Amino acid sequence: MSHTQAEVESQPEIWTRVLGAPAELPEAGCNVLGLGCGTSYYVMDSYARRRQALGQGRTRAAIASELADEDPYDVAVLLSRSGTTTDLLPLAERLSERMTTIAITGTPGSPITRVTHRQVVLDFADEVSVVQTRFATSALLLLRASLGEDLGGLPGEAATALAEPLAAEPAEVDHVVFLGTGWTLGLAGEAALKLREAAKFWTESYAVGEYRHGPIACAGPRSLVWSLAPLPPDVAAAVRDTGARLRVASGDPLAELVRVHRLAVAFARYRGLNCDSPEHLTRSVIVDA
Repeated sequence: MSHTQAEVESQPEIWTRVLGAPAELPEAGCNVLGLGCGTSYYVMDSYARRRQALGQGRTRAAIASELADEDPYDVAVLLSRSGTTTDLLPLAERLSERMTTIAITGTPGSPITRVTHRQVVLDFADEVSVVQTRFATSALLLLRASLGEDLGGLPGEAATALAEPLAAEPAEVDHVVFLGTGWTLGLAGEAALKLREAAKFWTESYAVGEYRHGPIACAGPRSLVWSLAPLPPDVAAAVRDTGARLRVASGDPLAELVRVHRLAVAFARYRGLNCDSPEHLTRSVIVDA
């Protein structure tokens, strides 16, 4: 069994620990900026959209290397599994001079813990693999729990996701599209990234309402269109008309991401790839000054 597969399968147990872990995260009413890179950005985007939709305060997410505005926020939450990402560290230092900064990381004593005011360390959710699975879902679970959501059933949903047949057989699919809306838009982006990272697979992600505005032209009989949010009937019908397979999440979208992880591992195995250490990727992006 690969490290990635073992980490994917550990999620029910890890999520149970996350739900019992104390964490000092932003309270309702304050304005929050979420920052990350790659997977961490998609997690923060999901959190930001969810928090704002629940009326808990102005919240937005930004890619760390693309933050351009000087709008005031009360708190910045910076997500970094390794705590060493070059794009985040100088930014964390600058933001710490203007607002409260909170780091969520999997690595105790990492550089990001030394340039932020508060730290949430999920070392029990850290991973050996380059490709993030359980750390990312654990971070989002923790962030959602801080919003007051009742998530006690999610470890059980993750266990169900692990026991079910794969969403598709790798030999039958050449192209996967993920759709989302609201807070699941970030999850759609993360789902597509997982298949690219682990299996070098042709994947795309779009907002539900945007898919018919052009991207659907690439769908066909060997496509899987996978929505992490409910689909309007017209979109579902249009997808079926292309001959593509259609899957729509019926449970919590975070548990659906576990099914995506399993498919990513299966695609990598089918293509003879090592999903623990994908080509051209490293555990953390560190750039020399």
